[in-house]
Amino acid sequence: MDSWVPNPRAKPYIPKHKLFGSRSAGSRIREFSSRRCISKIFQGGLLLVLIVTVVINITFIMDTNKKLHTDPQVSDNIMKIPVERNHLGIESERKPQIVNLEVISSKELVFVSFDGTTVLQDEGFETNRGVHVLVLNQATGSVMAKRVFDTYNQKEDEAMVLFLNMISDGRIIIFTIKDEGSFQLKTTARHYLTKLGSESITDLGWRDTWAFVTVKGGKKMGEAHGKSSSLSTWGEKAVVHVQITLSPSSDSKCQWTGDDVISTRRQSFCSKVEGYGSVCSCTDPAPITFPRKQLDNNKISEIPIAVIASNRPHYLYRMLTTLLSVPGANPDMVTVYIDGYFDEPLEVTKLLGLRGIQHTPLGIKNARISQHYKASLTATFNYYPKSDFAIVIEEDLDVSPDFLNYFSQTKHLLEEDPSLYCISAWNDQGYEHSCKNESLLYRVETMPGLGWLLRRKLYKEELEPHWPTPDKQWDWDMWMRNNVVRKDRECIIPDVSRTYHFGAKGLNMNPYFQEVYFKKHSLVTKPNVKLKDLERMKQKEYESIIVELIKSGEVLSDKSNPCDDKFIPDTKDKTYILYIKMNSPVDYTTWKVLAKCFHIWDLDVRGFHKSMWRMFLKQNHLLIIGVPASPYAEYKPEHITPLFLNTTVTTQKTRR
Repeated sequence: MDSWVPNPRAKPYIPKHKLFGSRSAGSRIREFSSRRCISKIFQGGLLLVLIVTVVINITFIMDTNKKLHTDPQVSDNIMKIPVERNHLGIESERKPQIVNLEVISSKELVFVSFDGTTVLQDEGFETNRGVHVLVLNQATGSVMAKRVFDTYNQKEDEAMVLFLNMISDGRIIIFTIKDEGSFQLKTTARHYLTKLGSESITDLGWRDTWAFVTVKGGKKMGEAHGKSSSLSTWGEKAVVHVQITLSPSSDSKCQWTGDDVISTRRQSFCSKVEGYGSVCSCTDPAPITFPRKQLDNNKISEIPIAVIASNRPHYLYRMLTTLLSVPGANPDMVTVYIDGYFDEPLEVTKLLGLRGIQHTPLGIKNARISQHYKASLTATFNYYPKSDFAIVIEEDLDVSPDFLNYFSQTKHLLEEDPSLYCISAWNDQGYEHSCKNESLLYRVETMPGLGWLLRRKLYKEELEPHWPTPDKQWDWDMWMRNNVVRKDRECIIPDVSRTYHFGAKGLNMNPYFQEVYFKKHSLVTKPNVKLKDLERMKQKEYESIIVELIKSGEVLSDKSNPCDDKFIPDTKDKTYILYIKMNSPVDYTTWKVLAKCFHIWDLDVRGFHKSMWRMFLKQNHLLIIGVPASPYAEYKPEHITPLFLNTTVTTQKTRR
């Protein structure tokens, strides 16, 4: 500071407020107050806008949430249709929605798009031949059903007509053919499609292409038909472009009354799925709950039932409704295991108030089926850790009213007899003409499946650890029949089955196979059948039954053709014994020909006990004994020559 020298050129300091003149203190206060007031007004306006925005958003969220819970049309798998909203985001009255639909039919491709969104695209020449059918919701455009009917094969046209009959009026139905769809499309089906509005179906020929859009109970919306010029060529690609005006949502829903839970289940199902007929009827809906029927002396009330399912939802619905109607059925003990993440089978399960479990498929073809069974059985015993048994049944089976009563009476045999492998409700040889006695049981060395009782101990200790891996293309049931696994144990079966196989579609099934080998199987149709000789089904006691029958029976020695009706005498309630040539337990030469003659299962050898088969033919009990393979061959009279047949024997009747 001692060295500081003032600058003579520096301007003098003037306070800032002096620059604006000499204003009074009052004017300065008024200016400050005015600024503060304007600021407060601005802040208040912002706060008001914020409050209004929050209120609007809360109202919108609550309204949307309410719609999601009350409107069954809103679901994850439904195509969202835009609605008009005002500048605040609130829904306003919308105009009728017009959407564009494109449908293509060709040799190797079927394609459907809805307003630019692909809802069906199936390419490839080797798969899914026939008529593809889609059903759309007329209010939302959502896909409610997809089916493929291979009308190159018999009976598929009948299945298609049945499905179409089950669709509700008002639904949009789309048809498109890939490869060939006319060969077995008979007059009845063509007439039905004509009633739906088709003008080309009567002229549909070999390898023609065809696309058709119509409204059930309404009018045709579009159709295209490409004619094939020769047997070796396909028609030109058929394309349909149509515009559809969507209906108000109220037109596609029913207002069901009654139990809120049941109505909600029905509403949810019927808003997503089609083709179940009266289930979704507005005026007279089919029941989806079933009164619990008591089963006297029920010994299986705590045994879980594992339903093995895939993507055949109509089969599943039919099977579950028969099962839940059986005396002793407990919905809490029923679990449906679905092989893959298919929506419709799960919706069927939820409709009926049951638990459904989906899992990721492993393997392909037969290996996939095998892994599905393993996963389902493992899950069953895990979910029910206190249960020592499980009942296993497939989705394509009807069950007898006596189904659970049958297992209730036989369960103790599986507990007490270590020589038993399973209890099955199915008789492979139980056709209408080859079985008779509803109270009669057999022991067999094969594992029939098709509704069976399994012990936890067997599964956990023997089957599960050695189950075929996903890389092995083995049938699970054939593996279980292998004596390396079976270890000489046997299964109990009824003379008359307690299940009926109705499924005509599957990996190893087609309509012809169902028609020839399963359609004429017999089924017990009444409940509470009292089984005969239960305690004599154990290993030692059963042998005495067979010996008694052989000793009391009449030996057939007729040299006539066994395919002739006269081979079995025209008597009733008699026991006959037939000795056939069988050099070893695996020599089935004569048996295979005889099975064809008798019109019973002949694709492989099943249903035998110590090289002996039992059945009823022409109301008579027949025992067929292999000589010398069977230990019962010792009872053959010396003068009797065992019957020998080979493939040169011809049948004199058409099959079944």
